Amino acid sequence: MEKRKLGNTDLIVPPLTFGGNVFGWTLDEARSFEILDGLMDSELNFIDTADVYSRWVPGNEGGESEVILGKWMKSRNNRSKVILATKVGSDMDSSGKKDLSAKHIKEGIEDSLRRLQTDYVDLYQSHYDDLSTPVEETLEAYDQLIRAGKVRWIGASNFSPERLKESLETSKRLSLPKYQTFQPEYNLYQREGFERELEKICKDNQLGVISYYSLASGFLTGKYRSEADLGKSARGSGIKNFLNDRGFKILKALDVVAEQYNATPASVALAWLIARPSVTAPIVSVTSLTQLEDLNRATALKLDNEELSILDDASAWS
Repeated sequence: MEKRKLGNTDLIVPPLTFGGNVFGWTLDEARSFEILDGLMDSELNFIDTADVYSRWVPGNEGGESEVILGKWMKSRNNRSKVILATKVGSDMDSSGKKDLSAKHIKEGIEDSLRRLQTDYVDLYQSHYDDLSTPVEETLEAYDQLIRAGKVRWIGASNFSPERLKESLETSKRLSLPKYQTFQPEYNLYQREGFERELEKICKDNQLGVISYYSLASGFLTGKYRSEADLGKSARGSGIKNFLNDRGFKILKALDVVAEQYNATPASVALAWLIARPSVTAPIVSVTSLTQLEDLNRATALKLDNEELSILDDASAWS
């Protein structure tokens, strides 16, 4: 498997990131361990989670994903083999408040380290922007965590182009740690939000891009082709907006390319992302070892220019 350098960090990662939001949500602890073991067997050792996962599940309070990951790493004694990313700043209660204050970040890392049963994380990310907290306060808090050895590198997610640029400029101006990664929503269907402005910022600043919703909540697997299919999974209700002329055009293109490569639409959709020069390691989740085969196939799938053009044309937004 061809590994990649993540931004300007010293982290060498596989071409796919595993999204840990499924741990404690659609996967219980036993099945999570099964998937995590399968990931390590496949050399997919870059795992992204967040303190808030999976608070939205009835009976959960947040932190469930980190707890499962911590138990798994301890039971396997493999922390040094895992590239571990988590996030802070999302609402951990019902207030809806995004919080990147120094106080919240310092408390958040201690809680995450306790749940993860480790003394450091490789990548600590601002989950959502917090307009009420000065950028320098957030970056100074991260600076203290890096100096203390609790965080190796920092990244951002869900920032506007303006705020991402402000953060990067503040880091340079005040000699504070710089965001080395960025998490945008990006896939064959949802391209414009990243490509219009954020992509150039990431390229210009050599940010490692670990895009999320890589399969558009499962739509790009080809499993959902009518409203009758929406009940097939817990994410089905969010896919209705993709069932339109543009969505069907993209699915048709995926079918054409998948047939040529004897692959699944999911593998092709991920291979398209992996082939994007601006993307380092798209985030994707699975809930079965069978689905994990699609990830392995995607990392080995090299689409040629003709097939990339078919997908580009079908999904063009301008």
